[in-house]
Amino acid sequence: MDPHPLTLAGGAAVMDGALALVRLLADLAGWVAASLWWLLPLAVLLAAGGEALARRLADQASQSRMAVELVPHDGFEPSLEQIFRYGVQLVRASGSGPWYVPRRAKAVRVRMRSDGRTPLAYRIEGPAGASLLLRTSPYSPAVTCRKAPPLKAGKARHTVRAEFVLRGHTVGALREVPLDPDPLQPLADAVADLRADLGDLAEICLDLQRAPAWQLRARRWQAVQEARRSEQREAGRASSWVRRDAERAEDSVLSVLREMLSGDHRGNGRRWVMPPSPRRIDRDKALGKLTGAHLVRVQVLVRCTSDIEGRARARLRQLEAALDVFGGEARWQMRGWHLGPWRYSSDSRPASKSFDHRWETGQVRAPRSNWAALGEVAGMLKPPTMHCRLPLLATAVPTWQPGNPRLELQGWHRTGDGERRLLATFETETLFEVAVGKAGWGKTERALCQAVGRARAGGGLLFADPHGDSWHRAAPYLAHPALAGRIARIDLSTTHGQAQLGCWNPLGMDQGQQDHQVVAQVVDAFAAALGWNAVSAPRALTIFTKAAEALVAVNQLACWRNEPTAQATVFQIRALLSDPGFREAVLGALGQRPEAAAWWRTTFATLPADALPVVLNPLDRLAADPTARAFLGNPVGAYNIRTAMDRRMVVWICPAGDGPTDRLLVSLLMRDLLRAGLSRRDLPENRRVPFKGYLDELITLDGAASESLAAMLEQLRKFGVRLHGMTQLLQRLSDPVRASLLQNSSTLTTTAGSMAAIRHITGEWGERVAPEAVARLGRYQHYATFTVKGERIGPLLLEGPRLEDVFGTGANPAEVAALTRAADHLAGAQPLDRLAQQALTHTSTVQDFLNKNAPQRAGTMPAGNGPSKEYT
Repeated sequence: MDPHPLTLAGGAAVMDGALALVRLLADLAGWVAASLWWLLPLAVLLAAGGEALARRLADQASQSRMAVELVPHDGFEPSLEQIFRYGVQLVRASGSGPWYVPRRAKAVRVRMRSDGRTPLAYRIEGPAGASLLLRTSPYSPAVTCRKAPPLKAGKARHTVRAEFVLRGHTVGALREVPLDPDPLQPLADAVADLRADLGDLAEICLDLQRAPAWQLRARRWQAVQEARRSEQREAGRASSWVRRDAERAEDSVLSVLREMLSGDHRGNGRRWVMPPSPRRIDRDKALGKLTGAHLVRVQVLVRCTSDIEGRARARLRQLEAALDVFGGEARWQMRGWHLGPWRYSSDSRPASKSFDHRWETGQVRAPRSNWAALGEVAGMLKPPTMHCRLPLLATAVPTWQPGNPRLELQGWHRTGDGERRLLATFETETLFEVAVGKAGWGKTERALCQAVGRARAGGGLLFADPHGDSWHRAAPYLAHPALAGRIARIDLSTTHGQAQLGCWNPLGMDQGQQDHQVVAQVVDAFAAALGWNAVSAPRALTIFTKAAEALVAVNQLACWRNEPTAQATVFQIRALLSDPGFREAVLGALGQRPEAAAWWRTTFATLPADALPVVLNPLDRLAADPTARAFLGNPVGAYNIRTAMDRRMVVWICPAGDGPTDRLLVSLLMRDLLRAGLSRRDLPENRRVPFKGYLDELITLDGAASESLAAMLEQLRKFGVRLHGMTQLLQRLSDPVRASLLQNSSTLTTTAGSMAAIRHITGEWGERVAPEAVARLGRYQHYATFTVKGERIGPLLLEGPRLEDVFGTGANPAEVAALTRAADHLAGAQPLDRLAQQALTHTSTVQDFLNKNAPQRAGTMPAGNGPSKEYT
């Protein structure tokens, strides 16, 4: 059947149209070829003009950028979901800006910076139009987001630059680095030994830019096509091997023998071999990381500077090694090439000019291969966490300087480059220190180094050591002429008759004391040591209070009459309660205090006989101890802790032990320290010179003066008094003292010890240090937390200081004997036998004074008036 005429006509028309199109294209190609001499320059000019316009618009947009700084708090531990949300937020912020802004200027920069003053500052920089997104962080409140200070652009003598690009399979991903330990830890280690004084500076910038949808589709199509071609090549290679194997099999001896035996000679032709067909590709596997919905274009720039040649380049190598932790199917590699000794990189011209422009403007001109999923760079999308050990810089914790009164010595810290640095805290922030650990592991040695350093710097202190060994250890380093006039020693552990001992009258009024304060101090001290209170021993409290009031009135009279040697002591309470003649003499001194005298004549007379032994027995025990009788039984003593505070003196007190008598002495001393501190309210705050109390064997002191210690820890900060407590077992302290120590501690340290004891400290640190790690510490090693510039530092692993290491050749053992004599003299020391004997006969001295002055009335005399004998 003949074709329809219309069909023939349509086919001819199509053929004519195709031929016309071919001729048109040919003519156009000829015209372009003939006009190439002016089309090519025109294209170059248009491209250059477009690039210049894009650069100008991008530079203008880059001028309106803002920066915020993320400051993590202790315990910052973000989840992967928080990091992912923050990454999405940053990508959203990167697209902010007017429509005409070139894509290169639409980026957010994560800048990690270390300059020797800050371990690893974390900044976010982006378009000003995205300020709300940049100021909002899903890490809050564990991270503070604040306006970033402007970067100080110092001029360094040596600068090196590097740009890192992704190398490896096109769709290969970086390694998923776990969050514990922190992925930023290698970067922090790489900048651990930066020195600000040498101009060292290291910065890493991670620029993020949203991936365009059309580019993502094109990249996915390319990846799929590449996977198909790879599979076809593999199929072709497999087919070639199959045919080759078949040919070898047909030509083999075994095949020929089989044909001869079977008589079948039909196998003249070659066997038909079915080649393997290409396998169906796995789309998800072929696309790899391109299957994700949150892909970004990344640019990594690194710049290091230093004033010393070679340091900046060495730092760059360390940072390059630190980025290797992210290496997986893809890896970060420095951009450039090298041929023998020649190398071309971002640090070479003209590439360095482009690098510097991108560095200053935050623009992105990364290669097309730099695509990554947010999960791949999650380790860089957050500040350092609690699992990152940041380097301890001198700007964070100062270095101790001998003779500087503003610094308090703490211990040796080993820096990133292996050097030791003697750390210190500021004296104004070191209010209460707690040192816990096993015996002989360095607690007291560290306190002695602090005390000697403080004394040499002109500071005042009290060192209370129930064992007394600390004096012999520290004396060679205190034996200097400049300190001799400021050191006083009271050794209550001595029992030798000719030993020198100072004395103290807790009821004395010869140093300007207030009568009600003296009475309250003595009564509270005895009540705390003996367990008296208004419920368990109300009658004993009343009797003792009335006796103290009466004897204080006697002492006021003695001082007013300028006879301070006639003052009564606590041992005269026994005579007042048991000797009617002495009591009548005392009542005569009450003068215009009829209510006080009336109590003695009425209420006291009705007390049963068994009411007095409760008060008399502790006093009898005190009097039976020659040391206690010599220390407390004399009317005038040089011991005055308030004067020592105000005059920056160094006072060494060595209580005897933890027996009942010793607890009474300790209770009196601790109560007097509390009273002296509180009495400084009469001074303006700027005149309350700092005074520090070192309390060794805190368990012993707490057993005698728990209430006083707790009150000191809670109140004396306002009056310039600091405390340093040392104990082997924190759990053996009373609840009020332990709670006050931990609540108000500025410094908390622990050496090795039992797991039960260590957990009390590591629990305060949120288990940031495992108890097992503390238990394995060697001698003189300890973990510590400090308060510096209002922030908590640590826990840090330190090596405890020793006097020989800190003060070197500063020991002067030949002058220890002279120092001891001078310290005893300043404390008003006399032979123990003489003081004890004077205390035995002092009751008659007081009674003689009262009989001589019986007509006198003390009611009109001023309180505390009279001569003052104190430390001079």
